[in-house]
Amino acid sequence: MTDKHLSTQFDTELSDICTRVLEMGGIVEAQVAQAVVALIQFSAETASQVLVREEQVNQLEMVIDRELSTIIARRQPTARDLRLLIAVSKTIANLERVGDEAARIARKVQRMLNDGEPSRVGLPVADLEFESGLAIRQLRKALDAFARLDVESAVEVLKQDHLIDREFEALMRKLVTCMVQDPSTISSSIELVFVAKALERVGDHAKNI
Repeated sequence: MTDKHLSTQFDTELSDICTRVLEMGGIVEAQVAQAVVALIQFSAETASQVLVREEQVNQLEMVIDRELSTIIARRQPTARDLRLLIAVSKTIANLERVGDEAARIARKVQRMLNDGEPSRVGLPVADLEFESGLAIRQLRKALDAFARLDVESAVEVLKQDHLIDREFEALMRKLVTCMVQDPSTISSSIELVFVAKALERVGDHAKNI
């Protein structure tokens, strides 16, 4: 078998893996958006759908990881090709963790519903929705940079990471104010703190990608 044929096969295999990674990214992106909708609407059904997507994400991660191991064992890539495969491995690990954060939010919603729907009066839910929008956009930009191996786009993601951090800090201040002014919101506010932190971690994983 010629070197050219081997190279063509490797390129095809790599392209297939990258397609799967982007598929996984699309599912995770939708999962995060869906988790926030579940929270805002206090929808048990939507929260359950997020957890179903978590299973899909976990399955895809295992499939991609298996394919990566097979390529490395069969092709024994070196230099740039090996670095790219390692980057893919780290990318799917970060995507899986984003899925975990979305699932964590969904489980929060389920727990809040089981405990009785909390009072949302005065809580900065809209700010939480804004933070989720920032996190999802960062994730989308990171995946786009990965798909095109675009360094400039990747750098832009890194530069904009502070926007999510700043929104998270502002939301924390608002939640503390809510708890001080209305102690009846303490339980709900604490739950939103964990949700806001999960979204901030989504931004961190986008930065890692």
